Amino acid sequence: MAEIRIRNTNERISGEANVKAFLDKQEVLYEHWDASKLPADLQENFKLTDEDKGRILETFDAEIKDLAARRGYRTWDIIALSDATPNLDELLKKFEQVHTHTEDEVRAITAGKGIFIIKGTDDVGYFDVELEAGDVISVPESKPHFFTLMENRQIVAVRLFIETEGWIAHPFDDPAFIKA
Repeated sequence: MAEIRIRNTNERISGEANVKAFLDKQEVLYEHWDASKLPADLQENFKLTDEDKGRILETFDAEIKDLAARRGYRTWDIIALSDATPNLDELLKKFEQVHTHTEDEVRAITAGKGIFIIKGTDDVGYFDVELEAGDVISVPESKPHFFTLMENRQIVAVRLFIETEGWIAHPFDDPAFIKA
C-alpha cells in the first residue's frame, strides 16, 4: 500500500483512504489494483521476457482498459528495472532529475517498489509517494516530479500514455528542491 512522506515536515501519511485523500488534493490520481491476481511466477520476477510482459498486460487487461477509457490513454507497455537491467545507474540518473511532461505520467506497479517525488501545493512542498505492487498513480501533465527505485532496486510497472510515442521529459530547475 502506498505511503506518503512530506519532505518539509517528515510527516507520514498511510492507509489507502488517507493516501488517496491527500493525493486528490494534490491533483494526483491514486488507485489500487489487486496485485495478488498476478501469476506467482511473475510476482517477484524482474527479468521479463516479452511473453512475461504480455502475461502481465493480459492479467490486468480490464483494469488497464478501464483506466485508459476514463483518462484518454491510448497505448501502454511494461517497464522492468533491477540490478539485471543494463546501465541501470545511468538510467536512474536520467530519471532522478525534476522534470515535467506534456501528458500524465502513469505507473501501475505490478511487482517491487518505487518512489515518485512530486512538487505539491505551496503549503506542502515536495513529497514522496512510496509505491508497491498494486499501487497505481498518475502525475498530471506539467506537475514537477521524478521517479526512482527504492532500496530494493526492483520494479515492474505498466506505463500508460496518451501519445503513442510516449512522453518526453522537460527539465524543471527548481531551487526549492532538495534531494534528500
